[in-house]
Amino acid sequence: MNEEELQLTLSIVLFENKATEIKELVSTILKSTLKLKIFLIDNSKTDRLSASLADLLSISNIKYTFNDVNLGFGVAHNIAIRNAINAGSPYHLVINPDIAFQDSILEYLFKYMEDRPDIGLVMPKIIYPNGELQYSCKLIPTPSDLIFRRFLPSAFTKKRIEYFEMRSTGYDKEIEVPYLSGCFMFLRTEALKKVGLFDERFFMYPEDIDLTRRINKEYKTIYNPAVSIVHEHAKGSYKTVRLLYIHITNMIKYFNKWGWIFDNERKKVNKRILSQLKQIN
Repeated sequence: MNEEELQLTLSIVLFENKATEIKELVSTILKSTLKLKIFLIDNSKTDRLSASLADLLSISNIKYTFNDVNLGFGVAHNIAIRNAINAGSPYHLVINPDIAFQDSILEYLFKYMEDRPDIGLVMPKIIYPNGELQYSCKLIPTPSDLIFRRFLPSAFTKKRIEYFEMRSTGYDKEIEVPYLSGCFMFLRTEALKKVGLFDERFFMYPEDIDLTRRINKEYKTIYNPAVSIVHEHAKGSYKTVRLLYIHITNMIKYFNKWGWIFDNERKKVNKRILSQLKQIN
């Protein structure tokens, strides 16, 4: 495939994943009629996955990169995004390996973005494997949104969490959202060239907040429930002390960048988004 013909590039960051999980996702992607290229960025401790995925890696539009060290989420995806920009791809999809979807979704989102040049990022509805909705649309967080919900009993935080996760929208209509989940980000590469890639000071977790709000300064960032994906969503930082430490450390870096209490942009953006929602409702 000539790179000038590319319609979409995708990046999947791997870390000690099951080969079957990767094969299922990549097989679904390859069913798409779009002219695409897949970047597999492997942050695992060893390159054992390359042997298990040998049949996939022989396919010309799949590029596998093994890193000698775990570079983190954003740094690893940036390797692929830079390649995508250099190849002239108009769109890039950041996607987690624990995702499943109908292959026609890619065509739908491609056409949707082609028809809406004002949109820099779109995310579909996200559900758990059991069919329950994931509340993946969020306002720009305050420190309390991320701290209280984690450490206080739900009885004390329920209303604030529902507000922060924009649950009053019903998740059944197309809306503008200032913080979209990094598990599935369908991005306009023109927007990335304008606002920059993932901030590489974040090893993991707040990079999707940071990138969404930077894109939202120049383009719309949209939740579109017309199509849906299934996300396993392991919530690793709720299970291990190491990931909890990484989460907290990187959230401190995020608030040091944008402001803890005095983040005027956060107030303005959240107020604008909520005002739009009132008009829709």
